[in-house]
Amino acid sequence: MLELLKYTLPALVVFATAYFLIKAMLVKEEKKMKLDVFLNNQKAITPIRLQAYERLIILLERIHPESLVIRENKPDMTNQQLHQVLLTMIRGEFEHNLSQQLYVTPQAWMLIKAAKESLVQLVNAEALQLVPSDSSINLSKAIIEAQMKDKKSSHAEAIAFLKAEVQSLF
Repeated sequence: MLELLKYTLPALVVFATAYFLIKAMLVKEEKKMKLDVFLNNQKAITPIRLQAYERLIILLERIHPESLVIRENKPDMTNQQLHQVLLTMIRGEFEHNLSQQLYVTPQAWMLIKAAKESLVQLVNAEALQLVPSDSSINLSKAIIEAQMKDKKSSHAEAIAFLKAEVQSLF
């Protein structure tokens, strides 16, 4: 019996040591592989995220009241026609960029939505105050004047927030 223990006990110690060393090595290797996968994903996702921020700033610039009115107003349009065109363009631009919300923070997306909704409300409010059949110049002027009076622009707030987020990424 003693003879059996002389051989078995050292073998068990060697086995246990080897087991724990190999297990520790495998755990370390798994962590390293996970880190490599994470870093590779970051390398792939960072340009996509940056592009999303760019596209959202372009969205905000395209639906800014001044640029929107200047781009969409035609000389022979009525207030009602311009009103419909503006709402269609705002919604179209927004829907075109819906997928970008995957790459920005929820707070950034909320500010984008708030800027869009604020603009829709502004356009609707100004259109309601005017005669639908009058020249669209009146609606254009009213929208731009209302935007100029707005000291706390949701567009400016959203753009500033997006820029700050991009700065925090790098």
